[in-house]
Amino acid sequence: MRLKRQKAYRKLMHQYEVHFNFREPYQVLLDSQILEDAWQNRMDLVSRLESVLQGKVKPMVTQCDMRHLYDATPKNNALIAQAKGFERRRCNHHELEHPLSSHECLSSVVDAKGNLTNKHRYVVASQDPAVRAHMRKIAGLPLIYISKSVMILEPMATATEEQREREERQKFKAGLKGQRNPTAGRKRRREDEEGQEPRTDSIEGQSTGDARPQKKKKHKGPKAPNPLSVKKPKKTQALPQEPPQDSSAKATSAEPKETDTSILEGDGSGHHKRKRKHKPKGEGGATAAAGGEMAVS
Repeated sequence: MRLKRQKAYRKLMHQYEVHFNFREPYQVLLDSQILEDAWQNRMDLVSRLESVLQGKVKPMVTQCDMRHLYDATPKNNALIAQAKGFERRRCNHHELEHPLSSHECLSSVVDAKGNLTNKHRYVVASQDPAVRAHMRKIAGLPLIYISKSVMILEPMATATEEQREREERQKFKAGLKGQRNPTAGRKRRREDEEGQEPRTDSIEGQSTGDARPQKKKKHKGPKAPNPLSVKKPKKTQALPQEPPQDSSAKATSAEPKETDTSILEGDGSGHHKRKRKHKPKGEGGATAAAGGEMAVS
């Protein structure tokens, strides 16, 4: 698939998702004729559908189209086996003796009530021009067909575009109505019933002085320069002064400390020895003798 066509399909499916709530996996209704054409062109039907719809798909075949494949001449058993792998969509026409045409069967499945709405959000893939012409009348219904071995997604039909524009206008009107104050009319009606005049700041009220006082406008003068761009003055730092010291404190600190010469004595060599204090012998002997006498007695 070419890049330009791929971008167009992506935008188109985005419109279906936004306005008609399409979600993956997309339910694709296949008729018997598109199955036969895809088989003849040797196309991988599921992968082609996913590339066209830009998402996962769920292929579905109605009971009438399966009966068309069984009744075809010559009978293609391989194609029937492939169609059996897809999900079977019950159309409740199996009780009839002969199956309905693809046009009638798909119309009853997509729009059962006939109100031209795609309630179940189907995607129809059909090779029958009559089927596609009828499906274009239903709003929000993507259509797919094969042309020269190329799978094509049709642009939005006229009914789909009209439905989209109608919804856009409704959203726009709802947005305008939502901007109004819903309690404004009730408040004015209540004031009229009570006999009060609604508060209005008219020109007459301004002249009589009943209106709210207006704030005085401040006259702007010359602006000061930007403080960040102004050079700041340098601050002169004064040196700290030392406190005056007393002369008596200086004199005491200058005098050397006296040493006890009685404890230390010098022998001339610079080494000093500490004197021992000895007790007198007389006192020691007397105390010892007194202790011995006390022990004998």
